[in-house]
Amino acid sequence: MLSLELRGETAQVAFGSKLAECCPAPCVIHLQGDLGAGKTTLVRGFLRGLGYRGNVKSPTYTLLEPYELQACNCYHFDLYRLADPDELEYLGIPDLLDGRAILLVEWPERGGGLLPAADLLIDLRHVGRARRLALMGKTPVGERIIRQMQGFKPSDFVG
Repeated sequence: MLSLELRGETAQVAFGSKLAECCPAPCVIHLQGDLGAGKTTLVRGFLRGLGYRGNVKSPTYTLLEPYELQACNCYHFDLYRLADPDELEYLGIPDLLDGRAILLVEWPERGGGLLPAADLLIDLRHVGRARRLALMGKTPVGERIIRQMQGFKPSDFVG
């Protein structure tokens, strides 16, 4: 497990970018935390780290935003407004899980066990004006990501 505090949106984006450097495809990352904890901000940084320069919007109403990148395909899910976990069947998640896919899933607990298991779980919490992130490896892939992330210094996350 890795735990750290980040102060400000710039740090959250920088963290997401560094995480992308350590994340192989295929990989499944679950992001959990309260509203406004910075899940989508982290995803924005992650996509920037993969070289995406376009607008990154929250898929709160569409449930899924796909990003086809040179190195991989990245799928950003936001299940906050998911009415019934069975709706996930219509998204064709098993079809997305090829050797080039990275899935970033916000609000995974709303998936009712129908989501692919996480390689890495990131829990984001408000701590005053900062955010506390706890990274938990759930597979050997997730554990390897955490080991690589431990090599960064706090100053690496200031943008």
